[in-house]
Amino acid sequence: VQLQASGGGLVQAGGSLRLSCVTSGSIFSIKAMGWYRQATGKQRDLVASITGGDSTNYADSVKGRFTISRDNARNTMYLQMNSLKPEDTAVYYCNRKDYGPGRDLHYWGKGTLVTVSS
Repeated sequence: VQLQASGGGLVQAGGSLRLSCVTSGSIFSIKAMGWYRQATGKQRDLVASITGGDSTNYADSVKGRFTISRDNARNTMYLQMNSLKPEDTAVYYCNRKDYGPGRDLHYWGKGTLVTVSS
């Protein structure tokens, strides 16, 4: 299983970006996928997640601004980020959680940097 995130970049406050995460391997074992972010000097935190049944969950700080979605035909997950703020600046990582024997299996992609200027 591999994950490849893309779509990061430099944007002004109030702007938008769309992140993509392409995953390889069978999608039928996926329990959930999610986006995490890690700002410099801080821990990695969950931004948004989506289950196999398309239930979504968002961090309070991004509710109403970010939207997570997935396209199973393209094995791709997206994060539409609107009304970006400087505090959204971070490296964004995509995560995949699969059903495993006895415990969930986690996979991570390399991050993509999002920088929001004020």
